[in-house]
Amino acid sequence: MSGESASAIHKGQVDLLDFIDWSGVECLNQSSTHSLPNAIKQGYREDDGLHLESDADEQLLLYIPFTQVVKLYSFVIKGPEEEGPKTVKLFSNKEHMGFSNVNDFPPSDVANLSEENLKGKPVLLKYVKFQNVRRYVVCYFPELLRFGRCLPLVSVI
Repeated sequence: MSGESASAIHKGQVDLLDFIDWSGVECLNQSSTHSLPNAIKQGYREDDGLHLESDADEQLLLYIPFTQVVKLYSFVIKGPEEEGPKTVKLFSNKEHMGFSNVNDFPPSDVANLSEENLKGKPVLLKYVKFQNVRRYVVCYFPELLRFGRCLPLVSVI
């Protein structure tokens, strides 16, 4: 979840940045100049000039492991409406996913992002599917981008 605004984190919840196992974080197909730390690391994600972008085509696959089991209630993805993802597929506790096998697994949840979501409004998850999360995978897919843009752009995760 993003710590961008007080409304993004509800009472009794915390931003999970401190629980991310940074040594295992991966982002497949990211641009070398617009990589995952721009959207997820403290100090980078608050900078409006930095963002995450796909390298060559419209697909991104993020793998975020945690240092302990966590419960996910919601998440925030910020980005410009005309360039941000329209739909995000989310997977809980999956390992070794790549573009070649991601369609072999049913997503734990699918989120349709509104303009408000891309401005920082939290997206609520199917909480029962994210109660014992050790690994979290987020996928963007080409057919789900807004306005046919070929490279998704994300400012904050």
